[in-house]
Amino acid sequence: MKYEFRVSLRQLVSRKSQKFISLITLISIGGVALGVMALIVVIAVMTGFGKDLRDKILGTNSHIVITSFDRDGMVDYEKIIREVKTVAQVKDAAPFILKHVMLSFGNRTSGVVIRGVDPKREGNVSDLQKNLVEGTLSDLESAPSSNSKIKRKGIILGHELSRSLGASVGDIIGMVSPTVRMTPLGIIPNLKMVQVVGLFESGMYEYDANMAFVSLSSAQQMFGLRGKVSGIEIKVYEIDAAADIAGIIQGKLGFPYLARDWMQMNKNLFSALKLEKIVMFIILILIILVAAFNIISTLFMVVMDKTKDIAILMAMGASRMSIMKIFSLQGLVIGLTGTGLGCLAGFTIVPNINEIVGGIENLFGIKAFPSDVYYLSELPSEIQYFDSFLIIIFSIVICFAASLYPAWRASRLDPVDGLRYE
Repeated sequence: MKYEFRVSLRQLVSRKSQKFISLITLISIGGVALGVMALIVVIAVMTGFGKDLRDKILGTNSHIVITSFDRDGMVDYEKIIREVKTVAQVKDAAPFILKHVMLSFGNRTSGVVIRGVDPKREGNVSDLQKNLVEGTLSDLESAPSSNSKIKRKGIILGHELSRSLGASVGDIIGMVSPTVRMTPLGIIPNLKMVQVVGLFESGMYEYDANMAFVSLSSAQQMFGLRGKVSGIEIKVYEIDAAADIAGIIQGKLGFPYLARDWMQMNKNLFSALKLEKIVMFIILILIILVAAFNIISTLFMVVMDKTKDIAILMAMGASRMSIMKIFSLQGLVIGLTGTGLGCLAGFTIVPNINEIVGGIENLFGIKAFPSDVYYLSELPSEIQYFDSFLIIIFSIVICFAASLYPAWRASRLDPVDGLRYE
């Protein structure tokens, strides 16, 4: 062990004449540990929220969507599906129709987004079948009915939408399209009676309250899209590679088709989450900066207290660089110790965060995250090791940088002034 490091460690050891300085040192270590712990926990929770939101969005939507600039819809969609399936990493593809309609039941109405899907292929490109709390996708083509003479098409409603309409499985509701039909009797609204055959719950209030599903053939008949669809939804094996795969598909199909991945379709939402994560990182790094100021004050007090010792070391032949190393190493040791304790605390809290939150709720008799408001059964969290690595590096660098100025001031002391009155 080099003598500079040995002297640095001895300076940090508590003695009777240094109890106040040692207390400030412990406060500095605690500040660094608290900042690192807070950063790891908050970044892990925000990452968990982002992943949970992504899973909920992709539970109802597909990874990639192909649409056409042709207003009349996509005609040769089966040919495009076959061509898309030849692209590597593409798992499956299915056609869909997306329109706006008015649903009515009794004296209640609600404007919703209606999605026409192929019941046989939809389960391969989205998690709609998994999100169903009642019914099955196969019921969309022919709703089960006690009256054998009337065979109605089925519709699957979001759980919140069914509550707002007051409709449940088995009820007959009206579906009115904004387009109208010209008949010899004049203009009449495009109305179709459908039977509720299922309810889905995605975990996203916007989807559960404003979306419904019908069969592809029913949507084509309702909106006059014989042999046409609004687009094609695609599921890939690697979600994170969806953007690259969308680019390959776009290059393969060309104009007038447009391939967009799930990040592009929800760009504003995920950009806001990313920005919030960066802002929280900057805000919480201030905790470590406060601890860094404690390190600066601690080292200045040590320099003032050890003026005579510094002078003796320099008189014995210690160089100014060695004196600077002694005091800068003290800041590095404080940073390493505080960062290590903070990492240990952070990596312990994150896997047990729901138990900790549950204990706090039971202790104070509160509900931190009501499930009917946040649609969360538990607080999502996921440790990002790259983010944690950046936090560790930032913490150590800040602590070391905080020690440089006091160390430089110590190295500039004149040994004659330190020994003048001895």
